Amino acid sequence: MMQPSMFILYLLPLALTTAFDLNPTVKLPSGANVIGSSIAGIDSFKGIPFAQPPVGQLRLRPPRAIVNQSGNILATGIPKACPQLYLPIDTSNIPAAALGLLLNTPLVQTFTNAGEDCLTINVQRPASATSSSKLPVIFWIYGGSFQFGSTQIYDGSFIITNSVQQRKDVIFVAVNYRVGGFGFLPGKEVLKDGSANLGLLDQRLGMQWVADNIASFGGDPDKVTIWGESAGSISIFDQLALYGGNHTYQGKPLFRAAIMDSGSIIPTEPVASPRSQAVYDRVVKNAGCSSAADTLSCLRETDYTTFLNAASNVPGGSIAGSYLPRADGNSLMKSANLIAQEGSYAPVPFIIGDQEDEGTIFSLTQFNLTNEQQLVDYFSNVVFPNASRSTVQGLVDTYSADPSAGSPYNTGLLNNFYPEFKRLASIQGDIVFTLQRRLFLALASLAKPNVASYSYLSSSFYGTPILGTFHGTDVLQAFGYIPGIPAASMQAYYISFVNTMDPNQGTSALLPKWPKWSTGKQLLNFRALSNTIIPDNFREASYEYLAANIAELTV
Repeated sequence: MMQPSMFILYLLPLALTTAFDLNPTVKLPSGANVIGSSIAGIDSFKGIPFAQPPVGQLRLRPPRAIVNQSGNILATGIPKACPQLYLPIDTSNIPAAALGLLLNTPLVQTFTNAGEDCLTINVQRPASATSSSKLPVIFWIYGGSFQFGSTQIYDGSFIITNSVQQRKDVIFVAVNYRVGGFGFLPGKEVLKDGSANLGLLDQRLGMQWVADNIASFGGDPDKVTIWGESAGSISIFDQLALYGGNHTYQGKPLFRAAIMDSGSIIPTEPVASPRSQAVYDRVVKNAGCSSAADTLSCLRETDYTTFLNAASNVPGGSIAGSYLPRADGNSLMKSANLIAQEGSYAPVPFIIGDQEDEGTIFSLTQFNLTNEQQLVDYFSNVVFPNASRSTVQGLVDTYSADPSAGSPYNTGLLNNFYPEFKRLASIQGDIVFTLQRRLFLALASLAKPNVASYSYLSSSFYGTPILGTFHGTDVLQAFGYIPGIPAASMQAYYISFVNTMDPNQGTSALLPKWPKWSTGKQLLNFRALSNTIIPDNFREASYEYLAANIAELTV
């Protein structure tokens, strides 16, 4: 889901792209000259193409690298976003309808400057960097439920500035990738064509571009840390898992470490499952392609607006979206939970964590859930339609009906927006994020016991009415948009990790030592005014039930 709090961040790049007085230029190995801009000690190169435009017959196909990139590339503006999914308008649900109407307005759609020719990459660096600097690299993948998002709202300036102050300079890279029906269209026709999980393939090609070119900007291609939030965090695990865990390119690893903020393993049905096929068939029907001899070719040939509208008019409004990475037997071999269990993913050290109240923002619009029966109906019919009702009932039973036990946590009877809100928020936050994180850590500690892992829980927005420390609040702090102890702490740990693959090495002694999760199953707890170490054992009965029934609880 697109976080409403993120809209204001669209304004930041606008502010940072005015009043530039320098134009740093970087020559790529291909001979192309990338012309950027510079302000306050940060060089920015935004909107560099890394793939051929995925338009026309390249729509709904794997990305293709640009051959012999040459000439001058002006990288001083705001990059075009990939097509953003329109929201279905449900007039029976006033808040959801209002949000849909807002996001579907020409103003908002134009403001995002979305279009198919969108596969670009941003590079930001300290102005002092040269082609011989060999600085560690952060490779950022944005979130947005695999339906929204772009590089437009993420600026790495504060991170870079802090890294320079700590004498641990880093380079920040952000990649655009296709979302919604343009990037994650499922179906047997897509599978047969070899065109599944295109968004993940876009991300991977972006990493290959970094391997080929980042040294020219002063980065070290051997010191790349991939980092993402929400759908971007899920994408990070998928990048670990792509091609059976093979993360090499031209004989060398594309990355050496990973950071996952709010997302890891999502148990999904295959790309050609009946549930997935229903999405494809609906898009084909919406686009007027049902009678075509080759429906996939028809989707490629239809005009942009028709396909955008067709791909947007699919089931939505829940955490089980229509567009997700799904096993295709080629790039993503199996469901993520099975990959984690088998250990068939790249063995790199990682940080993974969650916001304490991940599920609140996803539970705002289900006003019709006023009793337990309706709650079970929702999960049985919408989220887990292939699970038995008894299995779903068993999951719900592990969560107390007492609102004081729900999310936002530790707020007593307050903030229960509607009768089942806090219970629903607790369940949704756990089954997608918080307890899935713990399950991944448990599986990882068995499959790869020698790979270092660190985990956290953020409670830093405690007290926010209705929402608590909601999904996406970490972005505001990790990027330094909201200063304070949590932001300073998170950036300090992350910058150390990017430089050394250990969040503690070189980090201020004023911050607590962050223990490896496998040694004692402990979390670093980010709070508004302090940081503490806590055990990772809350809602243990729900965790045990989820772990035991994970094969059935798929989306």
